[in-house]
Amino acid sequence: MPISLKRQVYDQCVLPTMTYGCQTWSLTKATTQKLRVAQRAMERKVLGIKLADRMKCSEIRKRTQIQDIVDFVAKQKWKWAGHVARLKDNRWTLRVTEWQPRNGKRSRGRQARRWRDDIVKTKGNTWSRDARDRDEWRRDAEGYILQWMDGAS
Repeated sequence: MPISLKRQVYDQCVLPTMTYGCQTWSLTKATTQKLRVAQRAMERKVLGIKLADRMKCSEIRKRTQIQDIVDFVAKQKWKWAGHVARLKDNRWTLRVTEWQPRNGKRSRGRQARRWRDDIVKTKGNTWSRDARDRDEWRRDAEGYILQWMDGAS
């Protein structure tokens, strides 16, 4: 089977299946690493390459020309954040996004990474106000996606 057909099957079937619901994920380094490892394993399978062949990941990506999975997940999350911020009614998606715990004692250790922390890191605390301007939000997407591409290998 030609690589172009395998790439098409991957883009249309495997990628959407692996990333189902990715808009709601809290992107951590561990999550992105697991996604990249799984994708590289699939790319090696598509090309018929074994780990023992010791081929660089960049060479494999060049040959398969498959879209990076972390790039795809970041784009989907950015789109979903813009959609949620533009909701006008009082839906639970918007309420959950803005929710802050009232009281109670924090557990020991580092706080758990929240869904909106990635977006706040890129856009600041006013991200939900900024997302209402759809054109500006789309222009800012590239910066958000690039923050996840820095760790790409």
